[in-house]
Amino acid sequence: MFGSPPAIAYFHSPHLRKPGAKSAGTDEPGNGAEMKGTNPHLYTPAMMPSPVFLWRFKIGWGSVMRMNADVRDLFLYEAFLYYNPLLLVALMVWLWGLCLWVFSQSTVNYSKIFELDQNHLTHREIWKCSIWMTIIVPTSMTTYLYLYSHGEVSLAASQPVILYVAVALLLAFPFDIFYFSSRYFLLRTLWRIALPLQATSLPIRCIILKLPISFPDFFLADILTSMAKVFSDLERSVCRMVHHQVATIAWLEADSVCGSHSAAIPLVLVIPYTWRLMQCLRQYMDTKEKTILLNALKYSTAVPVIFLSALKYHVLPDTWTCVYRRVWLFSSVVNSLYSFYWDVTHDWDLSVFTRIFKFNKPSYYSNLLYGRRWVYFWVIGSDLILRCTWTYKLSAHLRHNYLTVFMITTLEMLRRFQWIFFRIENEWNKIAKSGVQLHPVTEVEREDEKLLGSTNHYV
Repeated sequence: MFGSPPAIAYFHSPHLRKPGAKSAGTDEPGNGAEMKGTNPHLYTPAMMPSPVFLWRFKIGWGSVMRMNADVRDLFLYEAFLYYNPLLLVALMVWLWGLCLWVFSQSTVNYSKIFELDQNHLTHREIWKCSIWMTIIVPTSMTTYLYLYSHGEVSLAASQPVILYVAVALLLAFPFDIFYFSSRYFLLRTLWRIALPLQATSLPIRCIILKLPISFPDFFLADILTSMAKVFSDLERSVCRMVHHQVATIAWLEADSVCGSHSAAIPLVLVIPYTWRLMQCLRQYMDTKEKTILLNALKYSTAVPVIFLSALKYHVLPDTWTCVYRRVWLFSSVVNSLYSFYWDVTHDWDLSVFTRIFKFNKPSYYSNLLYGRRWVYFWVIGSDLILRCTWTYKLSAHLRHNYLTVFMITTLEMLRRFQWIFFRIENEWNKIAKSGVQLHPVTEVEREDEKLLGSTNHYV
């Protein structure tokens, strides 16, 4: 269903328009003027007593199913692009809230690791944000489905635009509402990630003060590498919005400015890896540790995988098959195995695995996870498999089936989700070995600190 769109019947679809054209009346069901006199049960969604979310989904899906099969495939192919990135972001927020819940039950004081104050957002507040995202994004998508299927193409095209603008305004809203300090902390961290070699000038003494790379900086940057496909889809979506190609047939042209062969796709995919590479170089400048250069090399191995894949659309087929495809396969194997090796030996450090998932209070989950060998075998095995399949996402010439790409991107986020536990545990053990006395924070202590502390929040 989500494969490459068929090449027939699309340009004659009453639901599609050329860029800049207005929606016009048609003879197909879905036009308000033509629905008069028809059987209302054929086109009106059934109003059944069900939860609001399921009711909205039923309306949207019922509208889609009224379309011609070829038009429906094309429609889903495009709608997937606009809402897939925000749905994946919502998933990552849910997973981060779950991480915070596990840490709150364990001996790991994550607020100390991330240098957060006593009023940082808890897993409950993170889940509140994720709930709102889970409601708003499908609601916008349902509206898009309903309007598009009923011939209101111009109104449908405005739905993803409104959603994207609203998200951007909410993040940058300058007033002290909706966790202002948390939003500021997130945007500041993203700024530091984007400019790792930044320096702050002190004009009075003419001194350059370099800002060191903190743990939140490279921790969030690592998560962003798992969301490279999200960056790519966001760029494709914004490109179509800017060029007025939402709900049009213009994007079917692969070589168009917003087409699937655009040179911007590999450039956007490589951005998170470039950020992490620059962070490693900056850390080496500060510490002179040669191990950091090996870490930088790991991120650089993703670059040939991305660009060699994109070359398929710009070279002769025989050249790709005989030359570049072999180099791409070799680069993919090197990137997957190198990344897996670094996860196990450096990010996680197997020497301290016996302390993983140590909970404050014994429970079913602590007995199931703490010190169990199957946990380590599962994490190592799944990390190896998902590191290899992640190459599929990085390769533009393989990304024809959008449903498959969505599933692989979701699996990569789940891999990153389990990576977080071991990475945080490893960092906590390093702090403990350094002699710093840090005690885990209980729920009672956290609530007391909130009552006595300021109103600032940090993610």
